[in-house]
This record gives sequence, C-alpha cells and structure tokens, in this order.
Amino acid sequence: MYYVYCLKSIKDSKYYVGQTQDVQKRISEHNAGLVSSTKRRIPFELVGFEQYDTRSAAMWREHELKNSAQKRKKFFAYFAK
Repeated sequence: MYYVYCLKSIKDSKYYVGQTQDVQKRISEHNAGLVSSTKRRIPFELVGFEQYDTRSAAMWREHELKNSAQKRKKFFAYFAK
C-alpha cells in the first residue's frame, strides 16, 4: 500500500503533502530534520492520509494536491473535520 499524507507544522501552522509506503517512518524522518524541504519547520503532526494500491496512483494524487489550490483546500478541509 502507498499513502498520501498531510502534515502540519507546529512551528508555523503550514501544511506539507507527501507520499510514502510507511507513514510513521516518514513522519519520524520529517521530525528528525532528515527531509531538506521541511527541516526548518519541525516539529510536525499528522493531519491525515489517503491509501492507494499503487505508487503511481499515490504519486498522481500528490502531484494533483501540490498543483491545484482547489483540490488542496478540499483535502485539508476533509481532515479538519
């Protein structure tokens, strides 16, 4: 299984979207400062995630969320409930 996850920075309340096979391991990597694009914004908390059968489906969804403000807004709103 593959996952598209949403993290929220506790430091600045900004969101980050990514994809992985192991959500907990990836969050640990973000919070340890091992991900260059997020290391200045640690710590993070998991907001939510979606599950996909293939990596290509997860990568497409990640791309969609990172490139469409409207879809990203709906994604964040869904997890804010």
